[in-house]
Amino acid sequence: MARAATTQVGSSSIDGAWRAAIDPGRADGRLVAESAEREREASAAPLPAQLHPDLRAALGRAGIESLYAHQLETLRASATANVIVTSGTASGKSLAFNLPVLDALARDPAARALYLYPTKALAQDQARKLARLAPSGSGPAIYDGDTPREERPAIRRRSRLILTNPDMLHVGVLPHHRNWGDVLANLRFVVVDEAHVYRGVFGSHVANVLRRLRRIAARYGSEPRFILASATIANPLELAERLVGTRFEPVDTDAAPRAGRRIAIWNPPLTDRAAGARRSALAEAADMLTELVVAGTRTICFVGSRRGAELIHKFTSDRLGDRGRRDLADAIAPYRAGYTPEQRREVEARLAGGELRAVVATSALELGIDIGELEAAICVGFPGTVASLRQMWGRAGRRRDGLAVYLAGIDGLDQFFCRHPDEFLTRPVEAAILDHTNERIQSAHLLAAAFEIPLGAERDDEILGAGWRERAEALVAHGHLRRGRGGLLRVRGAEYPAGAIGLRSASADAVTVVDGDSGELLGTVEAERALSTVHPGAVYLHLGRSFEVRELDVAGRRAIVAPFGGDWYTQPRRETDVYIERIEAKRDALGVELHLGVVSVSEQVIGFQRKRTGADDADGGGQAFDFVALDLPEQSFPTQALWYVLPDELAGPAALPSDVQLGALHASEHSQIAVLPLLAMCDRWDIGGLSTNVHMQTGRPTIFIYDGHPGGVGISRRGYDEFERLVADAARLVGECPCDDGCPSCIQSPKCGNLNDHLHKAGALELMGGMLGR
Repeated sequence: MARAATTQVGSSSIDGAWRAAIDPGRADGRLVAESAEREREASAAPLPAQLHPDLRAALGRAGIESLYAHQLETLRASATANVIVTSGTASGKSLAFNLPVLDALARDPAARALYLYPTKALAQDQARKLARLAPSGSGPAIYDGDTPREERPAIRRRSRLILTNPDMLHVGVLPHHRNWGDVLANLRFVVVDEAHVYRGVFGSHVANVLRRLRRIAARYGSEPRFILASATIANPLELAERLVGTRFEPVDTDAAPRAGRRIAIWNPPLTDRAAGARRSALAEAADMLTELVVAGTRTICFVGSRRGAELIHKFTSDRLGDRGRRDLADAIAPYRAGYTPEQRREVEARLAGGELRAVVATSALELGIDIGELEAAICVGFPGTVASLRQMWGRAGRRRDGLAVYLAGIDGLDQFFCRHPDEFLTRPVEAAILDHTNERIQSAHLLAAAFEIPLGAERDDEILGAGWRERAEALVAHGHLRRGRGGLLRVRGAEYPAGAIGLRSASADAVTVVDGDSGELLGTVEAERALSTVHPGAVYLHLGRSFEVRELDVAGRRAIVAPFGGDWYTQPRRETDVYIERIEAKRDALGVELHLGVVSVSEQVIGFQRKRTGADDADGGGQAFDFVALDLPEQSFPTQALWYVLPDELAGPAALPSDVQLGALHASEHSQIAVLPLLAMCDRWDIGGLSTNVHMQTGRPTIFIYDGHPGGVGISRRGYDEFERLVADAARLVGECPCDDGCPSCIQSPKCGNLNDHLHKAGALELMGGMLGR
């Protein structure tokens, strides 16, 4: 995507129906920067004559008489190679991968194709579009967890174009490949849409699933061609080859037309300069969304948390109700993970049909679901990556000029970008990180692969990659695999291995949230998040309603809640310990002993704070008024970490007095975690940390920064490789903040298990300044 050129605040670049929402910020300084992206014309190419006549006819009926240049390039490249096509939002990537697939199906009556989408909603949306193009007898069929069981055998026998998701491929197809023999033997194409989503833990799992698919297809005599489609990222070719484990050809041009876009960078006003306190970003978003809805602007508002989505929806509805516009309040809906399928599809249908004026969403709607024509997109808080921000902004103004707003939160990166808006607006997109060789993840998938076909097949070294044999031998030694005539087999009587692997989180199961009064199933929470989000006494938000958790049954995976009308929210307190298991690399850097390796992290929620909530403090800045102790089980997991041991010259009594030392270490840890997303495609919620004045193993002041997911996915390694830049960015973040003693924009963290106790801003600057000086 072309870089935006910034314009000075005070220009008239944002006008029309958006003025009521934007002009007040221009007058009082909340609008810190504006920019514009120009309209772009398409680069078109005629339909190639060699397309099958049935497909040409279907394209004609759909009104498609020409292609964009990148669509034609994809069609030609996919004839001989695996292809990764990457381009901006609404650039026609779907047609780019549909053309070669549909042409192959039209020419070969036996050919089959498999499409993978990261969400069920996206598969449903694309099936409707495919139905208009697919040749006779090649209509798409959806095969996912919602497909009625009585319909599944017919889909396996007759459907030539099957749409599913990685989860169903993982547990519903590969372990039962004997039921899929005809599909696998004739599998010509595998399409993976929204490939940029497959990063981190999810991507590491999916990379193993795709390798399992390749080895089973090889057993049935087929070698399908892969086509991946991705939003713009820095490393599309590397991502494709890591996901699938084979070579790809890139198509990275974007010849689609693009409407103009007006961009606004918005910072909530300071309410206490010395403390660095600002008005809530959620309240600012609710004000802006109210004005846009009243002006008739169809808007999507993205926010990072489920709770944030619920609160912005509630605040906006209240504001509209206060204006006597209850009709408009009813035309706004929240949309987030954890809703039932029926709830999600109702919101999607109402939005696509034009019934809703606005939707407040988490990243679930970042993907390319067709939800109609929107005119404005608000992103509340930095979503972790520039690539994600561009995706969110791309939901508005697809066919005509749109408004894109970045509304900064109190987080350190948000305020850093507001101080350097030009640097932010011209910042390149990041690289997607995954690690399919993560020990825990790969070992689990080797067990699943052995259940499907004995390990040691002819092409396993090529498909599974280097190192799998050593890991498999470890599984034999631990009694999880056994040797058989055909290779390595699963142990007799062992549980169904794929069913024990959850692709999207560190746990394979979830906790259901049930209204104890009505018995209604409200939603689900991932098991590893349950102890911190639905512990007894926690306030839980769902569809704009508040509930208080009465009971958490950890063993039964169920949380019982009751309607709640209080004016507070809750924040958990955790204790964390880190034990060094293995050192994999070390070097001297900035005067410290820097290490990379494997650690064991133990976490226990020991209680929670109650904090007052209102329109101006609802994003985490409320006044604490109570603390409640809890007795919950400890959770432990192995992961990757970087850590550094500080000498007396930097952290000893002469350098940092005893009443400063711990606060300086803690504040340095927070600030370095805050800026690590600048180096890796992640956000701070994917990262954990611990700082201590005397660690039990090093015997010295030590700071740990670790991957927040079991096994790790490469985030800490990125920090180790770029450690000097990490510390420099952190020192810049803290040093430029105008607060006196530390605030959420520099050294305080929204995820601190110690509730931001024991932080010392000046000490952190002294410590990091000393490191950089060496």
